[in-house]
Amino acid sequence: MSDIVNYELRGPVAVLSMNKGPVNGLGAALRTAIADAVDRANADPAVQAIVLTGTPRAFSAGADITEFGTPNASREPNLRVVIDQIEGGAKPVVAAIAGQCLGGGLELALGCHFRVALPDAQLGFPEVKIGLLPGGGGTQRMPRLIGLEPAVNMVTLGNPAPAKSFAGTPLIDRVADGDVVAAAVAFAQELIAAKTPPRRTRALSVSHPQGESFLQFARNSVAQQAKGQIAPMKALEAVAASLTKSFDEGMRVEREGFMSLMASPESRALRHIFKAEHAASKIADLPAGTPLREIRKVGVIGAGTMGGGITMNFLNAGIPVVLLEMKQEALDKGLATIRRNYENSMKKGKLKPEQVEQRMGLITGTLSYADLTDADLVIEAVFENMDVKKAVFETLDKTCKAGAILASNTSYLNLDRIASFTKRPTDVIGLHFFSPANVMRLLEIVRGAQTAPDVLATCMALAKKIKKIAVVSGVCDGFIGNRMLARYGAAAGALINAGALPQQIDGALQKFGMAMGPYRMGDLAGLDIGYATRKRKAAEAGVPLRPSVADKLAEAGRLGQKTGAGWYRYEAGNRDPIPDPATEALIAEFRSAQGITPRAISDEEVVERCIFALVNEGARILEEGIAARASDLDVVYLNGYGFPRLRGGPMLYADMVGLPNVVRSLRRFAAEPGADPAWQPAPLLVRLAEAGKSFD
Repeated sequence: MSDIVNYELRGPVAVLSMNKGPVNGLGAALRTAIADAVDRANADPAVQAIVLTGTPRAFSAGADITEFGTPNASREPNLRVVIDQIEGGAKPVVAAIAGQCLGGGLELALGCHFRVALPDAQLGFPEVKIGLLPGGGGTQRMPRLIGLEPAVNMVTLGNPAPAKSFAGTPLIDRVADGDVVAAAVAFAQELIAAKTPPRRTRALSVSHPQGESFLQFARNSVAQQAKGQIAPMKALEAVAASLTKSFDEGMRVEREGFMSLMASPESRALRHIFKAEHAASKIADLPAGTPLREIRKVGVIGAGTMGGGITMNFLNAGIPVVLLEMKQEALDKGLATIRRNYENSMKKGKLKPEQVEQRMGLITGTLSYADLTDADLVIEAVFENMDVKKAVFETLDKTCKAGAILASNTSYLNLDRIASFTKRPTDVIGLHFFSPANVMRLLEIVRGAQTAPDVLATCMALAKKIKKIAVVSGVCDGFIGNRMLARYGAAAGALINAGALPQQIDGALQKFGMAMGPYRMGDLAGLDIGYATRKRKAAEAGVPLRPSVADKLAEAGRLGQKTGAGWYRYEAGNRDPIPDPATEALIAEFRSAQGITPRAISDEEVVERCIFALVNEGARILEEGIAARASDLDVVYLNGYGFPRLRGGPMLYADMVGLPNVVRSLRRFAAEPGADPAWQPAPLLVRLAEAGKSFD
């Protein structure tokens, strides 16, 4: 018997315990082990009932996604075969459910004849979130157990629900208190005593008093919520089949839908990013078991927008924060903003009043560095200027205790130089939060040349605790995200010079799926930020600032939303961008001064130039070792810059377009008169294209 399924006899009950870490993913090995254990129990005349269970963490979290696209994914017995084997057996099978019971794991539980669960066990079908639908009978069994309407919601939305919410339905026969396995064994013994036969879900029927009317309503609702994603509608139609078709006919509908989605670019993209977000936490040269530093108190320097947002992440996780400002007025304003943010959440029903007060009770405002002496981690979120950073880190070096981690929220500046301002560069790391820091999931963790392994490991673990997706970056100007963004912006700027207008570029990229085009994004962030960065880089390179429309706008005081005008104009109290003739006049004036004759530019050209600029710079980042893997770049752009999840990130998008096609386009752009040398294809990109390989 396999060691990933433990076989134990408790009187006349065989207990089969899955133990395939970390969450009992239903890969080929585990499916085989389950099938073998069920066969053994059914063949043993001393066994009168079976209990199937997992670990306290997970009954099973579903399919082993790492096997998608490999021979193991289709290796027999497949999940449907295992479920049919369990459901068709002559001895009653009770699922004992704790922890996660998701996707294929929930389908496995539905194949059992009865189910006992802990009240907080999480049941759900998250498949739509990776562009799929349940493929092991979930669309047919679930409506037979909880009814058509709840099943539609479960399958099309993909959100888990606690087992206790299904008490009183055939889905959950008993909510256990304490030891779920002991409760399931007791339930099985009751079945034996009562000579209760197996209850096969496939034999149940689905009814609804206004089935077709409800389904039409559901189709309209799901179409609106799906926002172009095809999986929710396919999932809905599979569930709908349970109302009018036999179980076997419904299974065929489900199977056809599953296979069509599995082959879709949408699902490929969503599965890619699912795996990528998990892979981002793995650091090849960080030894397993690296000890972590204890983070009991955090210091944050700067109570502005970034500092306040950063602070909230730690308060939300129950970690006390000392918030430092230089002036009482700024400190009071920052504390008031944090409270207001929490009170707004309370008004929306997301927090209770006592939770607001508990979190505010964890924060201490101060004007003195001396109050940071016992902080385990200090994060500076001050003005993006190296001299300012120098003053802060020299003070922290003198003030903070030995072993404290000193972190910078810099989005561009050289972390190794920042670390050199201290006598403890091994304790220095970059923690680049994205604005608004209390909302955005991405955290770029910048590893300096001397950053200690335990500092990196501690910050990666801390990122999980504050519910961030962390991606490790090496040191370069702008790190991963902003370095790529600079090339994206340069490509868009060249299009402005050539003949496009901001609203066309934004519109084309938003139609592609970007959350926001570069010019709306610039107005939101403030055009002074980019202007300051360009001046800094020109000064560092010892070259004059290259003229640009963006700089002309900044010099004219058109800084975006905060001044009521930037690339667009804005009406008071309204953030909707309005195309501005004044901007168009300034652009025309700039073109004339540069001797540029504008030309017609298609939306397709806009997308190709801007997205391929991201890809090309991403390839350079990979070749330089700034990022560990191409999928890390996709994680950054999906979670930090609004790249559409349905396209999987810029690097996967390049794979799907075909790297030879990307190289061909880049070479065409590079060959144009006066072209930016950055259009030359990155060597890594060329090598992959010529070898017929991809980034993924």
